[in-house]
Amino acid sequence: MAIVLASASPRRSELLRSAGIPFTVQPANINEAPLAGEAAQDYAERLAREKALAVSQRRPQDYVLGADTIVVVDGAILGKPRDPDDAVRMLRLLAGRTHEVITGVCVVSPGAGESKTASEATLVNMCELSDDEIREYVATGEPMDKAGAYAIQGMASRWIPRIEGDYSNVVGLPVALVYGMLRERGAV
Repeated sequence: MAIVLASASPRRSELLRSAGIPFTVQPANINEAPLAGEAAQDYAERLAREKALAVSQRRPQDYVLGADTIVVVDGAILGKPRDPDDAVRMLRLLAGRTHEVITGVCVVSPGAGESKTASEATLVNMCELSDDEIREYVATGEPMDKAGAYAIQGMASRWIPRIEGDYSNVVGLPVALVYGMLRERGAV
């Protein structure tokens, strides 16, 4: 039995490798649109569960890990930016404020397909940013495949003076939570 990561995220793969958790990758292809009136935590957990269940149908003999990370500010869910203008919009919303990063995770066990879903939330403080700083950052391309249009482990680290919670969660996967869930199921 293997652990299968239902995600193509290079950041999630790197976090699992760094933690010494063996895995293979098989991305899930699901509709990631939020449901009307869906709360942020429910949304992140639902997407994680749908990703894990989609891959477990193809890999019923393995443990499957699904995850989804979102950024929340003023109750608005920020996923990945659609284009550079959307990235600029998101960064303007986050600049000089505290926001929440939520990652939903789901582990599906082999055989009967029993699943467990949980989430981690981290508060992130971002410095004030000028329009020039935002435009220069967006021009690097770094924010384009990241929830909230920034990478805490990349160039945006210079604008994050403080977080409250799990750093790896902000990168894209709450490693301690995931490890505990996998250990509880006998996967590691």
